[in-house]
Order: sequence, then C-alpha cells, then structure tokens
Amino acid sequence: MEPAPHPGWPARLAYGPVELDPLGRGDAVEWSRLRLANESWLRPWEPTAPVAWSVRHTPAAYRAMRRSLARRARAGTSLPFAVRVEGRLAGQVTVDNIVRGALRSGSLGYWIDRAVAGRGMASLAVALVCDHAFGAGGLHRLQADIRPENRPSQRLVERLGFAREGLLRRYLDIDGDWRDHWSYALLAEDVPGGVLGRWRSGAPGLPR
Repeated sequence: MEPAPHPGWPARLAYGPVELDPLGRGDAVEWSRLRLANESWLRPWEPTAPVAWSVRHTPAAYRAMRRSLARRARAGTSLPFAVRVEGRLAGQVTVDNIVRGALRSGSLGYWIDRAVAGRGMASLAVALVCDHAFGAGGLHRLQADIRPENRPSQRLVERLGFAREGLLRRYLDIDGDWRDHWSYALLAEDVPGGVLGRWRSGAPGLPR
C-alpha cells in the first residue's frame, strides 16, 4: 500500500512578489552562490559544523540537502519551501520536526538573501507558510527559537503574532558554542484572520 501523502505537501504558495515552492534540481548553482555570498550575514545563526562554510555550500552539498529534505517531506516531518522574490531564488522557509497526534506542532526556520532584506519579503514568506501549515498542513502550533542577539528575527515573528514563551538556556550549538534562545510560538487560533492578513495590515506600501 502507498504511504499516505504528507498533508499539505507538495505545495506552491504565492502572494505579490513572493512565491514558495519545493526546492528544485535546477536551484543548486544559485543556492550555492547565495549562501556563499551571504556567509557573514547568515553564519552567526547557523548550526556549528565540522567543515568550512565553503565546503558545505557547494552545488553538491545542495543536492544532498535537497534529497534529505525531500525524504523528510515524504515522511510527513517537514514542509521545506524555497523562497523566490520576483522569480529569483532568495531564501528558504521550513517547518521541520513536525509531530502529529495530539501535539500537531512544527519548528519554524528561515533565511533570506541580504539583498532583499528589509523589504518585508521574509515576513511575507513566513506568513504564507504559517497559514499553509495551519490550513492544509493540519498543524496547531508553530515554534520559532531565536537567539537573543537576533533582534530582526524576533521582530519578524512578533509582528506576525508569535508570543515569547521563555528562555531556553544553552539550547542549540550555533556558530561554535551552545547558545541561549528565546522560544516563540504561534497557535492556529491566535490569528483568526490569518497570518497573511496580519502581515497585510502592517505592511503599508506593499501589495495587499
């Protein structure tokens, strides 16, 4: 018997200049270029690794990562999206470590190309994924764990309705050491008008 399909996967989401879809085979070179160009922007928030940034962000590394994400998506434990802004690859948003049953929860993670940061594109992408996770994805809770030093990321989730629930001490091995993280969470019922609706209400000048 065929395994049951992952609720809400595969999927393509779009609003204004932002599109989200599964990572493609043809994204390897551009993903590698973006990650290498954004090393100083992204590395402080990334898990510690035993190999150099340049080694773990080659096109071959992308292909291995994509295969792993595809397996988790098929197994129902991940919703991994590529973020495209005006048709160009610009980042990723992933709901990972999905647990079903009585909990129906997932962990939210994201990164965005510095070249498009500050335009509301990351928060729009996250809003679209949150609504999808609560809708077709069948989840009730999304958790985002963010270093205290990362104020831009904290502001992003706070604007979308996430509530800070507590400090996780020395929680994750990030950028060479065990780092504290603030734990944020959003429940499906926290934003009755949808997360995209909340984003639209606070994004003057952007498409509505």
